[in-house]
Amino acid sequence: MSIGIYDCFGYGTGYDVPFPERYRLIKDAGFDCVMLWWSDKFGRGEGYRQDAELARSAGLSIENMHAPVHEQNFLFADCAEGESVFRDYLQCIDDCNTFRIPTVVIHLPDDEFPLSETGMKRLGIMTERAERYNINIAFENLRNVSNTALVLRLFSSPFVGSCYDSCHHANYTPDIDLPTEYGKRLKAIHLHDNGGSRGQHRLPFDGKLDWDAVTRKIKDTGYSGAITLEPMNWDYMHLNIRDFLNLAYERAGKLEQMICN
Repeated sequence: MSIGIYDCFGYGTGYDVPFPERYRLIKDAGFDCVMLWWSDKFGRGEGYRQDAELARSAGLSIENMHAPVHEQNFLFADCAEGESVFRDYLQCIDDCNTFRIPTVVIHLPDDEFPLSETGMKRLGIMTERAERYNINIAFENLRNVSNTALVLRLFSSPFVGSCYDSCHHANYTPDIDLPTEYGKRLKAIHLHDNGGSRGQHRLPFDGKLDWDAVTRKIKDTGYSGAITLEPMNWDYMHLNIRDFLNLAYERAGKLEQMICN
């Protein structure tokens, strides 16, 4: 299995390490692929559409892109904000096709915003667009597991599935066996630990997650994609970017052994 990492893991509010250099350092640490943040928010700026080719130039493949999250709870709402986030998601699917990215990761609304007729229509259009381009849509678990389960039941397309986030699972819905529930619909994984200054996005084995259980559940699904970490450097400011990436790769390699053995 290949090993990957989220590309916007910190080191400067405006990403002081330029992205061409960032991708070279990711490759030098041993990673095979990256997950891309596909938005100008969180300080990324307008250059994010260059990232796929910059990463490939460094010898990395692209595992998936993460769609914008700022209006996610409006997707099912009949309002301007809902139309805006819907158009953003359609653009992400189009960009996946343009930039040869196989999967887009999307946050469905929290469960307090239930699926509506408007939401069904939008999801139908998104699914049709994804099928046209052979692009996967992976819905990520947060506080939205009921919405996600319902959408996966209603949309059986082979291009619609789930993104399993280990820390969100532990923090929000620890009593639900999400990997088993997702089963063969698993199209992406975000592996990170909890605790620390913000309760999430720590490197594996630095928090309280039971990684024996997490890796066993992932293995049981038959998932064959990349082992991908989604850390931030919030609790690792004492490390320079090289040391952070080397430590991240070491932890990812340990997870790979646990999943594959």
